[in-house]
Amino acid sequence: MLTNTAVNSELQAKIEQLAGMQNDMKNLLDNINIGTVFLDERLVIRRFTREATKLYRLVSSDVGRPLGDIKSNLEGEELLTKAQIVLDTLVPFEQEVHIRNGAWYLVRIQPYRTLDNVIEGVVLTFTDISKRVEAETAVQLARELAENTIDTISKPLLVLDDRLQVVTANRAFYQYFQVTVADTVGRKIYDLGNSQWNIPALRELLEIILPRDRAVEGYVFEHDFLGIGHHKICLNARRIVGRTSEPALILLTTEEIGAEPIKEHTI
Repeated sequence: MLTNTAVNSELQAKIEQLAGMQNDMKNLLDNINIGTVFLDERLVIRRFTREATKLYRLVSSDVGRPLGDIKSNLEGEELLTKAQIVLDTLVPFEQEVHIRNGAWYLVRIQPYRTLDNVIEGVVLTFTDISKRVEAETAVQLARELAENTIDTISKPLLVLDDRLQVVTANRAFYQYFQVTVADTVGRKIYDLGNSQWNIPALRELLEIILPRDRAVEGYVFEHDFLGIGHHKICLNARRIVGRTSEPALILLTTEEIGAEPIKEHTI
């Protein structure tokens, strides 16, 4: 039979173990740089991490208060409505949000489950994705700049990827060959215009000569193109190899040398 002293010692040991686990959890949450807010089934704050104070103006005394009473730095996002939906449906929610200082966060809301698989609220996590969004924006701006630059070129021009699929084309290309963006971008060059670009001479240029020489100028061929008739075309092609490990692009410009004159038919 355990004495009171033994019982007290065992209880004290469990308290210290629990305190240690709580300290470990606090340090873990504070150092993964992900804002976290734990809410109960009434959307009342149970606990939160330091990173979460960047999105909600939280202080330690806010534990026990409804999250709806706390001012948010989010722009036009009502996350409490989403949290209630997650609580009701148990379906996780995810969304990118913008805060007033310009940062972007990925918000995830998931049910809070106990070890016994009982739902006792929801957990909101906030992951800073500002650098990713900034990089994506820079890429988009660079793409728009490149496309606008390409559009200033008067000769028909195509940009192909390493699989010979069209990345973009300029306005002159669409006008000259009488095709649309939808029928061009994302398609392999040989499939354009009901396969009218599936020409042996073009295949030789793109698959044999260009990989060997990197740039080809003045490559001439003749072909009957759908909608515009017979044309003699001069092709200039160049492989563009970047400094990174990304696949090379191919710039392909076309220039008409001469078209077959229209034949007159007599009745």
